[in-house]
Amino acid sequence: MPLHRGHEKPDEHPRSVNPFFGETNPVSDMVEAPPKHRLPDGPLPPTIAYELVHDELMLDGNSRLNLATFVTTWMEPQAGILMAECRDKNMIDKDEYPRTAELERRCVAMLADLWNAPDPAAAVGCSTTGSSEACMLAGMALKRRWAQRNADRYPGARPNLVMGINVQVCWDKFCNFWEVEPRLVPMEGDRFHLDPRAAAELCDENTIGVVGILGSTFDGSYEPIAELCAALDELQERTGLDVPVHVDGASGAMIAPFIDEDMVWDFRLPRVSSINTSGHKYGLVYPGVGWALWRSAAELPEELVFRVNYLGGDMPTFALNFSRPGAQVVAQYYTFLRLGREGYRAVQQTTRDVARGLAERISALGDFTLLTRGDQLPVFAFTTAPEVTSYDVFDVSRRMREHGWLLPAYTFPANREDLAVLRVVCRNGFTTDLSDLFVEDLSRLLPELRRQSHPLTRDKDRATSFHH
Repeated sequence: MPLHRGHEKPDEHPRSVNPFFGETNPVSDMVEAPPKHRLPDGPLPPTIAYELVHDELMLDGNSRLNLATFVTTWMEPQAGILMAECRDKNMIDKDEYPRTAELERRCVAMLADLWNAPDPAAAVGCSTTGSSEACMLAGMALKRRWAQRNADRYPGARPNLVMGINVQVCWDKFCNFWEVEPRLVPMEGDRFHLDPRAAAELCDENTIGVVGILGSTFDGSYEPIAELCAALDELQERTGLDVPVHVDGASGAMIAPFIDEDMVWDFRLPRVSSINTSGHKYGLVYPGVGWALWRSAAELPEELVFRVNYLGGDMPTFALNFSRPGAQVVAQYYTFLRLGREGYRAVQQTTRDVARGLAERISALGDFTLLTRGDQLPVFAFTTAPEVTSYDVFDVSRRMREHGWLLPAYTFPANREDLAVLRVVCRNGFTTDLSDLFVEDLSRLLPELRRQSHPLTRDKDRATSFHH
């Protein structure tokens, strides 16, 4: 089934366009828009094509007011110029664009040093289109290493991967696509992420690894990576099972090194085999770029690395796709140079301060209960207080959207399907001034919401929900 269904009619009635869009065509040719669901019969002048597309895109939401997305929505103009200069460079063609390839190599080295690899020069890694691809690559390496270790003993065994039920959907995709059994640690009570001992209990001889999340998308909390590694150390002492850990640091791996420096979660833990992050999240780069790093070459089976020479040169590549622009990698290197450690520390601390301040102000309104407070990721989740019965989180999301704010409302997974929350993601560019406006709009809505007889989610034809 296609992901996007085609138009059911051959075409709709032609619509008129603004005559000012015309260039050299006579007025009679400027008032009829081209078809939307089939190719036009002939070309259009570039200004007309631009205006038609530009006007339709005005109906999109304002990305700066999107409090659902973790993705960077603001960069400096200089970064945009560099990206424009590199958008025609194919990242895979390292022989033709050797300096772009060198900037990618430097970024990997910088991340290896940032994440305390035992020997940063020996760490291996690559850029990706985002953390989803990076997680797929890390999972593939875990599965292949497991297969190599167990080829003779377990020829017909089905591998499994242990993780919390709060993992991002890319891990569900990995298990589905690569035929790995997902073993999920459910949420319990006020624990909204993986429990280390429960994860260790799910491991057996067919476990390819355990995934720890440094920054859950559900509530912004860090999973206890050091405690997870300790639980797996105890498991190895009891059973001999040596289970590696992959840290999904899509967001937190670019937060913790700068403002949680005393927390041990990275390659300082010998059991951590690989780490990924999203350069386009708290790496502060426009989408899409991610990074995957392995402790050393031993953690990345050589058979997974392909070498091609038909673009010129001998190029090793480990990726799910082939061609992609080099612009985002260049932008990542620019941002690393531009900010340095102190600059990143200042940006991330400011973002966390905004999140914590906004969380406290929402708590002070009296209608809401905080689940998290933005003191790990600059992200927090909250729900309606027990005594609030006239509206629910979905009503809040719907009404805030009327003011331009994209505020996601959703339910938690097993065993907390009963819990529905709102989540605020604070990013660079979401300033204290914007957070003030957010609280003002929310405060103005509360009297109306309190006057409702019941949550409108009961009226399926009136309620709307936010999908992200």
